[in-house]
Amino acid sequence: MSASVWLAYFAACWVIAISPGSGAVLSMSHGLSYGLRQTSATILGLQAGLVFILLVAGGGLGALLLASETAFMIVKIVGALYLIYLGIQQWRAPVHAGPEATVRVAPMSARRRFLIGLLTNATNPKGIIFMVAVLPQFINPNRPLALQLLILAVTMCAVDLVVMHSYALLASRLQRFFRNVRAMRIQNRVFGSVLMGVGAALFFIKRQPG
Repeated sequence: MSASVWLAYFAACWVIAISPGSGAVLSMSHGLSYGLRQTSATILGLQAGLVFILLVAGGGLGALLLASETAFMIVKIVGALYLIYLGIQQWRAPVHAGPEATVRVAPMSARRRFLIGLLTNATNPKGIIFMVAVLPQFINPNRPLALQLLILAVTMCAVDLVVMHSYALLASRLQRFFRNVRAMRIQNRVFGSVLMGVGAALFFIKRQPG
């Protein structure tokens, strides 16, 4: 991979990562609820899902998926329903008042946060469509595919780690404004509504013509 191709991909990664999406919403939601340190597990899960999509698209499976209306419909419905499920869970998340009226958020294990991040990106048909459309432009068919995919994956994950941690850090700085039960419930309902909205929007994603 030439330096010019890599730099173009590097710039594209920043645009992709910064663009608002389910990963950014999840990072901010967990950052606000659990703080930056605990949200790292969520973000690592997001990267695992991102690598999965990149390998699917880069290995040609993404094109096959988009060529099959049935397969694409299944992935789209699963991804949409999963985000809606996360939104409902966020909306209904219990909030308890601890000593001195401080808020106690229901605990969530690092493993569960990782899996939520993984599934959020891995079941995103919009991400698959984008990767299938963009990734081939940065792959040289005359050079080893595995090494190129490795470079692309490492670059994208490095950029996305920085951006998602930035979103989580920004949200965590606002924790002091959400220490009472009412404010926490409003936060849960706002992020829950956004996740449900993103999930509902996935139903309108269309398959590329085969």
